[in-house]
Amino acid sequence: MAEPSTATLLVTTAAGIGLSSLFPGIDGNALIGAFAGAALVAISSKNLPVMQRLAYMVISLAVGYLAAPEVINNSPLKQSGVAAFFASAGVIALTLHGIDLIKTIELPDWIRKGGRNE
Repeated sequence: MAEPSTATLLVTTAAGIGLSSLFPGIDGNALIGAFAGAALVAISSKNLPVMQRLAYMVISLAVGYLAAPEVINNSPLKQSGVAAFFASAGVIALTLHGIDLIKTIELPDWIRKGGRNE
C-alpha cells in the first residue's frame, strides 16, 4: 500500500487536474491520461525517496500531456487520454535507460582530451 504522504499527494494532484480540465484550451482527456501514467510511475517507484518520486511524477505529467498529439500522429491510437497515458508512463523509463546507455559510450581519446591530436 502507498504511504500516507504519497496518497495525500496523489489525491491533491488529482483534484487540481480535475479542476484545470474545466478551463478552455486544455485537453482534459490528455491531462487525465498523463496524470494516470504519472501516478503509475510514482506509485511503482517504491524504493525512491518521496521528493524523487514527486519529481518523476511532475516530469511524467508534463511530458505525457505534451507528447500526446505526437503519439496520436505516429501510432494507431486515436484518443488523447490513452496516448498521454502511454507517453507519461514510458517517459521516465525510456529516459533513464537512454542516460545509462550514454554513460557506457566509449569516446575516442582525441575527444576526451578536448580535440587535441597528440
